[in-house]
Amino acid sequence: MAVQGAEQAREVRRAVVTGGAGFLGSHLCEQLLERGVEVVCLDNFLTGSPENVQHLMEHPGFRLVRCDITDYVHVPGPVDLVLHFASPASPLDYLKMPIETLKVGSLGTLHALGLAKEKGARFLLASTSEVYGDPLQHPQREDYWGNVNPVGPRGVYDEAKRFSEALTTAYRTSEGTDTAIVRIFNTYGPRMRADDGRAIPAFVGQALSGRPLTVAGDGSQTRSICYVDDTVRGILALAFSTETGPMNIGNPDELSMLALARWIVELTGSDSEIGFIDLPVDDPKVRRPDTTLATEALGWTPTVTSEVGLRRTVEWFTTQREAALAQVG
Repeated sequence: MAVQGAEQAREVRRAVVTGGAGFLGSHLCEQLLERGVEVVCLDNFLTGSPENVQHLMEHPGFRLVRCDITDYVHVPGPVDLVLHFASPASPLDYLKMPIETLKVGSLGTLHALGLAKEKGARFLLASTSEVYGDPLQHPQREDYWGNVNPVGPRGVYDEAKRFSEALTTAYRTSEGTDTAIVRIFNTYGPRMRADDGRAIPAFVGQALSGRPLTVAGDGSQTRSICYVDDTVRGILALAFSTETGPMNIGNPDELSMLALARWIVELTGSDSEIGFIDLPVDDPKVRRPDTTLATEALGWTPTVTSEVGLRRTVEWFTTQREAALAQVG
């Protein structure tokens, strides 16, 4: 389990993943098991689903526990690593569940950090590029403090993550807890929810069903998309290292939302047209990570091109759609 380009923090035999039945969490559980690590997956299924980890249920090293970490968290036995990934992560979800989002970023983080402190475990916080807000620096480096509207609609997610970063740092500096912070940029791939409101699943779903693709604003706003395999590899490289972060993990391959929509129409072979809707309030105009730190400290760079990643994602959504239609028929 050595990490190329980084000193390994400790041997990890058993890990706890909060939000482990979510899109990203389920991939983390899978990869940890492949590395020989026992996994305790905690989830309340607010946005995650047992289906995401169904294929892991027979694995002797996997345990799924339904719980809400904003209430209480207790895990019997030794724990070497706590990965805190519980949180609504798409605008559709956190705008619909603002209080739950703020609670899991504050109380949930507090409880997860308390677990790590109790067990003497390393703690990894899943933060986000959204802490940079609508950035005035481009690309975004880890030393940039961001441009966030705390009372805007997106503030419930942005500020929850900013608070969780501050709390994680406080536990490291005042309690001596071994912590790290990863700032994750737009990740996509299999197991995304088709209805989660994020651009890629929305565009793919619309294209496959022949509906117009709804691009916000004029489509000139940019995102940098990173395939889930690369994101998970970067997260685990940080988790198994001695680095503290914050550290950007994302793909610097930046593209506009209009270009992304046109690309997905092409990849799906769809006849869908492209339509335009109002730009959401405080929607970031640009997003691209500076990943110099991850490359230098961890030896990590993304390896899956956007074309390959999008093709895999379209294939997965196509298979899911065909299976759902077969059940109905």
